[in-house]
Amino acid sequence: MSKVIMTVDDSASVRQMVSFTLRDAGYEVVEAVDGQDALVKVDNQALNMVITDLNMPNLDGIGLIRALRALPSCKFIPIVMLTTESQAEKKQEGKSAGATGWIVKPFKPEQLIAVVKKVLG
Repeated sequence: MSKVIMTVDDSASVRQMVSFTLRDAGYEVVEAVDGQDALVKVDNQALNMVITDLNMPNLDGIGLIRALRALPSCKFIPIVMLTTESQAEKKQEGKSAGATGWIVKPFKPEQLIAVVKKVLG
């Protein structure tokens, strides 16, 4: 049974790149266009990990992480931020909300897979 990873990003090209990279490595992928969309999709989906952008319309990455951490099914799953933001205070905000890790865009596919393997064990 392959692991299921949700990728949340308002950029279609980034979602495609992340999805392609993850599927290529043998993972199942659920795509969401923003935090609100992700919360709707997480309802009937067992996830092993979430990769989310920070800056999105409707519900940003920090808000999404807080909302996910409040759900019993998502309390302990790895949540990685994938964003262009690299400031220490943004990273700290993400960590405080419950983010497991942080990847700065643009990313290399092998870098993404290395992080996924590390956090999924």
